[in-house]
Amino acid sequence: MEKLKTGDGSYTYINDTYKEVYHSVSGAEEEAIKKYVEPTKIFELAKNNHIRILDVCFGIGYNSAAAIDAVLESNPDCKIDIVGLEIDKGLFDAMDDLNPSFKSFEIVKKARNGFYSEGNISIKIIFGDAKKTICDLEGEFDVCFFDPFSPRKQPDMWEEKFIKDVGSKIKTGGVLSTYSCATHVRVNLIRAGFDPKDGPAIGRRAPSTIAIKL
Repeated sequence: MEKLKTGDGSYTYINDTYKEVYHSVSGAEEEAIKKYVEPTKIFELAKNNHIRILDVCFGIGYNSAAAIDAVLESNPDCKIDIVGLEIDKGLFDAMDDLNPSFKSFEIVKKARNGFYSEGNISIKIIFGDAKKTICDLEGEFDVCFFDPFSPRKQPDMWEEKFIKDVGSKIKTGGVLSTYSCATHVRVNLIRAGFDPKDGPAIGRRAPSTIAIKL
């Protein structure tokens, strides 16, 4: 994979298969914080002392690392459970060549074998096709980061059935964040029991999407 420096000075990769970046070229770290962590109000949720995060298409781990940073800043005693769905095990090797400013990135990298648990932080990575592995998840999540490649390049990940399967794992009042605002994506979110609204527009004119589970 080609490594790419983004607008905020942080790096991402270009996926060889889909020819798309894992994070915005305007700022990889900025996108993780501004499109995923801040809009899902993780800083506030951390005050409940336990937060469960579903990271769909875990990628290079920036979203989860940014989330852990935010939780620990808000409440160092909060229990953090992260489940990541990812098809490419090789990304953890690629992560060794990244050095983002997230304090928790080294923690995330320790989940390369599928599991990490120490203190109040637990990370489980389920490798395989997310459309299949989603069905094996137990319990409900407070937050979902939904971050596949674009609907144009990876349309199967944005289909109604998969979004409904994801929605079935999110608790009532839980929140899903995704960079796409495509009409059919929002329609599928509505059909999955979400109320989608405009999220922040970072690095492009179109807004992202924040969806509350009804």
